[in-house]
Amino acid sequence: MELILFIGLQASGKSRFFRERFADTHVLVSKDLWPHARRKEARQRRLVTEALMAGRSVVVDNTHPDCEQRSPLITLGHELGARVTGFYFESRLEDCLARNARREGRARVPEVALYATVKRLARPRREEGFDSLYHVRWATEGGFIVEDWKEDTDDGR
Repeated sequence: MELILFIGLQASGKSRFFRERFADTHVLVSKDLWPHARRKEARQRRLVTEALMAGRSVVVDNTHPDCEQRSPLITLGHELGARVTGFYFESRLEDCLARNARREGRARVPEVALYATVKRLARPRREEGFDSLYHVRWATEGGFIVEDWKEDTDDGR
């Protein structure tokens, strides 16, 4: 059983990555699914807890830009006996803005949200409590390249 946290800007490919890699095996929890809900943090915690207690693996598809956002979920995952994995989505703000501009309806995020997230985005570190970390980037021919995390370089690769 595992708890996976996606980390990255809006429109960096997180939701597409979920559909391609985890939709058949993991429960999806994302605040984007409840745009008008109050107490989103509490709802997210409840849904993650319910899934893990039922023995189901979970992907939390949010931006998780900093340690303060990631820490409560990492702690919860370990308390419930899950292996906690992080996927960091490498992305340039310009690319995310362009992908976001092609979105329609509620899928499009206000540009100010991307600018706010990029200011807070901090690369994860194993010392936060992750059991494993991966670096994800777009492949030039489409799809994704996933690599083991390396903390000894500036760009995470």
